[in-house]
Amino acid sequence: MRAEHIWHKALHVSDSALATGALIPLQTRLLDGKGLAPFQLRQLLSRPPRHLGSQGPKLNPFLPWDPPLEVEQLPSGHVVILNKYPVQKAHLLLITEDWQPQGGWLRPRDWQAVARLGADTGGLWFFNSCAQAGASQRHRHLQLLPRHAGEPSCPLASLLVGQLEKRTEGWPWAYRLSRRTDPNAGSDLPTLYADHCRSLGIGDPGDQRAPQGAYNLLFDDDWFMSVLRVREHCAGFSVNALGFAGFLLRTHSSDQTWLSREGPWQLLREVAAPGC
Repeated sequence: MRAEHIWHKALHVSDSALATGALIPLQTRLLDGKGLAPFQLRQLLSRPPRHLGSQGPKLNPFLPWDPPLEVEQLPSGHVVILNKYPVQKAHLLLITEDWQPQGGWLRPRDWQAVARLGADTGGLWFFNSCAQAGASQRHRHLQLLPRHAGEPSCPLASLLVGQLEKRTEGWPWAYRLSRRTDPNAGSDLPTLYADHCRSLGIGDPGDQRAPQGAYNLLFDDDWFMSVLRVREHCAGFSVNALGFAGFLLRTHSSDQTWLSREGPWQLLREVAAPGC
């Protein structure tokens, strides 16, 4: 069992940051749409955060980061902070303390930081490599939605496990899915990442200067998935890595009629590269 000290600390920091206005949770409601299961579709009720609006984000909100949002500093040169605009409480960001580009390769020290945080607090990890893949900031950050042991990490988790066990069919877009072999220590993560990038034609993290395509990463204790992307949005829906976990968000610009007609699987197919 994980200690979950960082998660508990994040909940305490959340209460303090909320009281001072440093934390601005997004107000949403879960929609009960026919034909959407197992996806979860939420409607955004509050004003869109800056990274979804016309004003654009701050140049770099992580250098420096907001002190009231800081949860933990790690010896790898990373900082655990709260997402300023969360839908879920204690939504964590793992950022580099110094400048590293979101569009560059994830390096060994990034995976060391993931392993250190993951040893304490488990859940659904995700990474958006660039704006085309749904990233809203250019400073390197991975994200963690904490989960307790035995709790499903996301709506599509059972389907992903089913694919690994060959109980369910694969999907028609370009992605790679592998079983985790060392969820406790995280030693499998760099190899899985490099293998998926090479297989999808993104490149070799050890040899090439920068990735050759936009991509998302998602992983929990059981599986690791990489998805090759061609666009960030379709029918007014912005899709980041969480879309491929089964989480969708409807805003004022989203075309609900299109989604009801075509379905969430087609939405993902529109924003991902064709299967390879």
